[in-house]
Amino acid sequence: MTFTIHMIDVFGSDPLSGNPLAVVTGADKLTTEEMQRLTRWFNLSETTFLLPPAHPQADYQVRIFTLDREMPFAGHPTLGSCHTWLSLNGSPKNATEIIQECGAGLVAIRQVQGRLSFAAPPLIRSGAPTPAELDKARQVLGIEARDILDAAWIDNGPGWLGIRLASAEKVLAIDPVRNWAGRVDIGVIGPYVKGDEAAFEVRAFFSDHLGVIIEDPVTGSLNASLAQWLFATGIVAEDYVVAQGTRLGRRGRVYLTRDDAGQIWVGGETRTHVEGRLHNL
Repeated sequence: MTFTIHMIDVFGSDPLSGNPLAVVTGADKLTTEEMQRLTRWFNLSETTFLLPPAHPQADYQVRIFTLDREMPFAGHPTLGSCHTWLSLNGSPKNATEIIQECGAGLVAIRQVQGRLSFAAPPLIRSGAPTPAELDKARQVLGIEARDILDAAWIDNGPGWLGIRLASAEKVLAIDPVRNWAGRVDIGVIGPYVKGDEAAFEVRAFFSDHLGVIIEDPVTGSLNASLAQWLFATGIVAEDYVVAQGTRLGRRGRVYLTRDDAGQIWVGGETRTHVEGRLHNL
């Protein structure tokens, strides 16, 4: 069988500076196991598979895989998949929004100022972590309890636990452990000095199927739920820009906006860098 592969850079402020995504098209007959095997072979944080929609309101359907599991939702795969669908002459049913179907349901995507933005989905888990959960996160990050200003579950699918630190410098100084027995999905945020290009620095850490702690270059789902948390707690009141991937040599920029209805939108640049064919699957 032969399939088409698209390599998309998502959230990069410049070419090759964001989070890469593999998007596979024409793979309607692949099984879940085959999709997972291909994802592990690419060895990117996520690979997506564009499929015809099953829901009558959706423009397309996407299945999202990490190295060890299928995800109901993820941010940079959403924007990268939408970018690919549009590049293949996709025509939205709705004049103002593109509707993506995924495991989390329907996700609205808009084009604003030439940039794709998705509507932050509702949280499936919120509230304060237990002392044991917070202590686990502290140990993974290698920080002291006094460094943590606030913490909350901000899970919109991947499983994120949000940690707020006092400054971007403290976020950039984190040196996490290399391995951890058990699932890890931790997002950390800290502010820059007012007037800087970005309002916050964000870092995202997760464990792969071997228990290795990996830092994600730029993370849409995490920034979506962080924004919901920050707006709800009054830490931010206006639209803002996040920097992510700095410690990895990336220049990720995520644009967070809140509309008049209170909906959070998560936007960033998307660029196609590779198009080709996959053979002999």
